[in-house]
Amino acid sequence: MNFLTAMGYYGMGYYFDPTIILVLIGAMLSLWASSRVNTTFARYSRVRSMTGMTGAQAAQRLLQSQGIYDVTVRSVRGNLTDHYDPRTKTVNLSESVYGSTSVAAIGVAAHECGHAIQDNVGYSPLRLRAAFVPLANFGSTLSWPLIVIGLIVSMPFLLKLGIWMFTLAVAFQLITLPVEFNASRRAVALLDSQGILSGEEVDGTSKVLKAAALTYVAAAAASILQLLRLVILFGHRREE
Repeated sequence: MNFLTAMGYYGMGYYFDPTIILVLIGAMLSLWASSRVNTTFARYSRVRSMTGMTGAQAAQRLLQSQGIYDVTVRSVRGNLTDHYDPRTKTVNLSESVYGSTSVAAIGVAAHECGHAIQDNVGYSPLRLRAAFVPLANFGSTLSWPLIVIGLIVSMPFLLKLGIWMFTLAVAFQLITLPVEFNASRRAVALLDSQGILSGEEVDGTSKVLKAAALTYVAAAAASILQLLRLVILFGHRREE
């Protein structure tokens, strides 16, 4: 939660800010999504795959099945810190995924391979997201300082510029959604077609990946609600 709390600052004084409910809704959505993915992952982490393959082995097999030999699968510290890095061509799997033979671990590993496949085939939304990263970082870094300074010196122009900067971060969240959903669809289809998982195992890993996708949806929703709040509070302020 930012400095614009329930007692919002406006002009030279404070007032009760009813738009704080938008931030609270966003926070609740994020907490719910995080709890959902942790619960679902924990449930299917107890289900061992019939093939007995580890997350790392499944990832390697999936990459090779798509003719991808220049991507390295490696272990990284943390829990659910899994990610694909297109700069280093690495599928990075967390400790709870790399050596685990569970349906959940294989699903997460396959999802990251989905990103590697996207990179390999030149999937347009992935390229757009990569190109948008500098803009999103620029916007998220400058947005709140501009808004704070605009409030302090009573300059609506800076407030609006800060809102536009925040919009860049929101746009990045929205661009991320199709990238993540597509990676999960690729993962589930490949796990089934390659015989790494089958039947109820595929259903289980699909539930894990859908729960993970909800975290991105919740993050995007929270950002949109925050942007809406900023527009309501400051979007129509004018120079006196």
